[in-house]
Amino acid sequence: MTEKKYFAQVVDLLLLEAEAIRLTTTRLDRAQVERAVTLLKDCRGKVVFVGVGKSGNIAEKIAATMTSTGTIAVYLHPSDALHGGLGIVTSEDVVVALSNSGETDELLTMLPYLKHRHVPIIALIGNVNSTLAKNANVVLDSSVDQEACPLNLAPTTSTTVALAVGDALAMTLMQVKGLTVDDFALNHPAGRIGKRLTIRVADLMHSGKENPTIGETAQWLEVVAALTRWGLGGVNVVDEEGHLSGFITDGDLRRALQKIEMSELAHLECSSIMTRNPVVARPEMLAYEALRLMEDRPRQIAVLPVVNAERVPVGLIRLHDIVRSGLS
Repeated sequence: MTEKKYFAQVVDLLLLEAEAIRLTTTRLDRAQVERAVTLLKDCRGKVVFVGVGKSGNIAEKIAATMTSTGTIAVYLHPSDALHGGLGIVTSEDVVVALSNSGETDELLTMLPYLKHRHVPIIALIGNVNSTLAKNANVVLDSSVDQEACPLNLAPTTSTTVALAVGDALAMTLMQVKGLTVDDFALNHPAGRIGKRLTIRVADLMHSGKENPTIGETAQWLEVVAALTRWGLGGVNVVDEEGHLSGFITDGDLRRALQKIEMSELAHLECSSIMTRNPVVARPEMLAYEALRLMEDRPRQIAVLPVVNAERVPVGLIRLHDIVRSGLS
């Protein structure tokens, strides 16, 4: 095969697998799918996935997906099950068995012990006339006409279809159970996804003694002193009632000093330097939302005032603080 044909071959194989998934939508029996989702939804224990070889790899991945989206699931290797692992399976569980042939020895050996526990079995299977299919409570037809392997031997298209069906079940359960963004975040506390859904401005902002605030009538030298003292790149400006009336950054001060005549410098006040009605963040806002406020604009903002519901400044949050948290 020449290099010019590599791309075409890859595309053809992708299309082959995509077509297999499409055909699966025509092969799945509506009643069997409804029964499978009902069993999984009403499961009072856990969903136990079993499979051998590549089917085992897919089973383990689907179990992980279900667990992360609100359905407790585990993977049990059939060989381990036959040597004591069956102890984790109870009558309140549901077993999902993956097998392309439906004749996998280890799975068939497990069947009597699963039936003894009165555990419902969902077979995600490539042969609906197999022994496993005949002993299952629900049969989900995941058969394929051809593997992507040029020898039609290596599990490729069949495992892709099995994974797609498993993902579809997991996402359907997620919707049926009404999993919210907050629920999802609780299962993903680490990593970028979890941080974006859990870390709030209040967790990262500078507040209390680190909340630089000055009055509207403060002179420019007081602004310099405030910016220098706190070293956060900005200072909140408040009116007589303590509400935010403006915001001054290092850049605002530099630009104001460049424009003003030396003779007017002694009378330069906050009100002439500050940005009125600045973009603000709220303590309860997700830090990722604050990041978007800073970056999704023609000119990036490096620091934001944080105000409460009464528009009283309670702190500052910097772009640096958000980036350092691992959100960007």
